[in-house]
Amino acid sequence: MSFFPFVRSKQKSVAELPRLAKEILPRLEGSAPSRQNEEIAKLLSQMKSVLQGTQETETSPELVFTLVNAIIQEDLLLNLARNVHKLPFEGRKDTQVIFSFLLRYKHPNTLADEPIALAHIVNERPEIIIALCRGYDRRESALCCGAVLREALKHDAIVATLLYDDPRTGSDGGLRNLSTVNPDVPQTGKGVFWRFFDWIDKGAFEVSADAFTTFRDILTKHKELVSQYLAVNFDLFFGYYNSVLVQSSSYVTKRQSIKLLGEILLDRPNYQVMTTYVDQGEHLKMCMNLLKDERKMVQYEGFHVFKVFVANPHKSFVIQKILWNNKERLLKFLPGFLADRTDDGQFNDEKDFLIRQIENMPPLPADPPATTAQHMARGGPGLTAAAAVN
Repeated sequence: MSFFPFVRSKQKSVAELPRLAKEILPRLEGSAPSRQNEEIAKLLSQMKSVLQGTQETETSPELVFTLVNAIIQEDLLLNLARNVHKLPFEGRKDTQVIFSFLLRYKHPNTLADEPIALAHIVNERPEIIIALCRGYDRRESALCCGAVLREALKHDAIVATLLYDDPRTGSDGGLRNLSTVNPDVPQTGKGVFWRFFDWIDKGAFEVSADAFTTFRDILTKHKELVSQYLAVNFDLFFGYYNSVLVQSSSYVTKRQSIKLLGEILLDRPNYQVMTTYVDQGEHLKMCMNLLKDERKMVQYEGFHVFKVFVANPHKSFVIQKILWNNKERLLKFLPGFLADRTDDGQFNDEKDFLIRQIENMPPLPADPPATTAQHMARGGPGLTAAAAVN
C-alpha cells in the first residue's frame, strides 16, 4: 500500500518541473554561466531523464504521461523555442531531446493517430513552429532548432503550418488554424517560410547549411502539398529562388540550389511547375550562363537544369527562338563541355542526346505556335521522365 502514495508524490514533483523551468526562462540573460543557467540546465536534464530514462533507471509510463501533459499545459514548448538561444550548451541539447521525444510520443493506452504534442502544436500553438524557424536568426539556436524542425516537418500538418504562415492569416500576424487557409490564394511573401532565403544566403556557414537542409526537406518530402504550393506561388517562389539562391555569391549555396532546382523540376508531382518553368526565356538564359561558370560543379549542376529545356518536346516559342539563335554556338560549345568527365557515362549520353536535339531543331515557324499551357489544356502530352533524360 505504501507504494501508491510514493508514485503520487513522484508524479507531483515531475509535474512541477515544466512550471519551474517556465518561471526561470524569462530571467535568463544569455548562455554564459550563471545561477539561473545552472537551474534551467538541471531542470531540463531532469525532464530528459524522466522521458528517456537513464542507465540506472527505466522510464515510468505514468511519469512520462504526467510530464508530457505538464509540458503542454505550461506552454513550455513555446517558451523553450523562443528562448533556446539563451540556454547553456547542455541545456540546448536536452531541449532538442525533449522536443523530439514529444513529437513522437503517443500514450500507449489511447488510439490517437498522432502524438499529443503534434495535435497541440497544429491546433493550438502553431507559433511554436514559427519560433523554431526563427531560431535561425541566431547561431546559438540554429542547429538545435533546425534538428527539432526536421523532426516536426515529417508531418504534413507541420509543413502546411510553416508554408501558410502569413501576416494576413491571423490576428497576431501569423497562422492561427489550418482550417482558415485557402491554398489557392497566393502568399504575400512575408511569412516565415520566405525568411529561409535570407537564412541560407546570408547566414553564417553552419546556419546557412542547416537552414538549407531544412529547406530541402520541406520541398522534397511532401510532394503533393508542395507541388500545389509552388504552382500557386510560382512567380514569387522562383523569383526569390533564382535571384537569391541560384545567383548567390556563396559557392556552396549556389551549387546546392542549382542541384535542388533540377530535382524539383524533374520530380513527377511537380510536372505543372516544370512545364511553366521551362516555358520562360529568362530561366533558359540563366541556365545557359551557368554552363559558362568558371566552377565545374556549377556547370555540371546547371547542365542538369538546361537539359530539361532542350529535351522538352513542347517548347514555347521564346525557348525555341533562344535555342535557334544560339544553335551554332551551342553546337561548338557542348562537345567540349566538361570533357574530362570521361568516366561519367550517363552525363556523356545525356550530352550527346542534347547535341542531337539541337542539331535537329526545325527552323522557327513564321507565327508562334500554341504555348505549352495551351497545348496542355487541349490534353496534349508533356515532358515525360524519359524525355527529360532523367
